[in-house]
Amino acid sequence: MTGGTRPQVRVFPDPEALSRAAAEFFTAISNKSIASRGRFVVALSGGSTPRRLYALLGSPPYQNDVDWKQVHIFWADERCVPQYHAESNFKLAVDTLLSRVAIPQENIHRIKGEDGPERAAEEYERDIRSFFGPASLPVFDLIILGAGEDGHTASLFPGSPALRETTRLAAPVHLELPKPGRVTLTLPVLNHAVRTLFLAAGHAKAGVVHAILVNGNPLHYPAGLVQPVRGGVIWFVDKQAAGLLTTQGHT
Repeated sequence: MTGGTRPQVRVFPDPEALSRAAAEFFTAISNKSIASRGRFVVALSGGSTPRRLYALLGSPPYQNDVDWKQVHIFWADERCVPQYHAESNFKLAVDTLLSRVAIPQENIHRIKGEDGPERAAEEYERDIRSFFGPASLPVFDLIILGAGEDGHTASLFPGSPALRETTRLAAPVHLELPKPGRVTLTLPVLNHAVRTLFLAAGHAKAGVVHAILVNGNPLHYPAGLVQPVRGGVIWFVDKQAAGLLTTQGHT
């Protein structure tokens, strides 16, 4: 990777250990943010790896270790499907976490994917600007991301026009049918977070993890373009996803 702060990498023996470490990280960061600023603002992602993290956060002891009344939940991206559709990132978070903790409804800032990519992106951007105030870019305390086998993150795919967006906070993403359209936070927003946590597990992620963290992202994978200007990036990967990494510099 070039530019920004060199990412930290932590390797875990399996997805369960990774998820528990991520839950502890989430809890520590949330408590620190609430103690210093009175709130914790996080953007969640979908996918199989975060699912276990959210389930842990929605269960004891983590469930009781976070002051959920001071937590505000946003999303890094969403599919343009009804809110309780099986593919909805919102539904995933509700089923595993939000229905199990005492978080006020007004603290949940979902992307209204059912309105379609263009309108949903516009509505989401208005919500973000209303919450964060007049600053040109919002500052999330934490953004949780994944990396696809093709190097995408959030709904920023290789070659997508959304990667070139410099003024919008949320962008529509149009995919070939029958895939639903999406809404995603843009790179300027992702790169303005205080902390960014990538989660990657499984053999299938080993190639992209190596390309980004060791080879310097020569293929310009979107996940490798997340280089916060004010904060840091940390990757939590399991042993399989780290299969092509050297042990030097990784714990």
